[in-house]
Amino acid sequence: MSYMNFSLRIVLNANPEQLARLVALQAAFAVVCNALAPTVQQTRVWNRVALHHLTYRSLRERFPDLGSQMVCNAIYSVSRTSRLIFQHPKSPFNSTKLGDRPLPLLRFTESCPVYFDRHTLSVRNGQLSMFTLDGRMRFALALQPADEANFNEKKLREIALLRAIDGRFELSFLFGDAQEGAAPEALAPVDAEIPEYVMVEEAQ
Repeated sequence: MSYMNFSLRIVLNANPEQLARLVALQAAFAVVCNALAPTVQQTRVWNRVALHHLTYRSLRERFPDLGSQMVCNAIYSVSRTSRLIFQHPKSPFNSTKLGDRPLPLLRFTESCPVYFDRHTLSVRNGQLSMFTLDGRMRFALALQPADEANFNEKKLREIALLRAIDGRFELSFLFGDAQEGAAPEALAPVDAEIPEYVMVEEAQ
């Protein structure tokens, strides 16, 4: 079965106080991702469901301020990045190519994407509401009719908060066909290039 994906990027018109809150959220999200990375290295587990069962409870205890859903989104982020680095056939760190050698350690920078879901971000009637460490933050969105139709008619597969080189933040929305059960693996990047937001430290 094939799935048609559509993407939409929206720049957030954030004031200095809002920018500071987004930077703080991004830094906290990276901390949780980096707390997860050694488990992936040691266990070779990066399947999202398996990694969730392995780490969720301890992460919730260690990072109570981030909330349960954002912890789940951090697990998704690490799973997604690990699939690219350890499974992509063109990756120099493909686990099959490494054989019995230890996996490298992934280190997420403070500019790593922050992933959201329908519990932590919503768009209704041109208003966006998103989770931050200091409560919900809201933005007015000027959506084109076609964009509004995507939110109303398409399945929202992935939401990522990204920071541009100029310091501005934007949200990336990935829409797919409305059928339930689309394989999450389909969201894995198709490019083998290592993302700028992650460093790969080879085991000594």
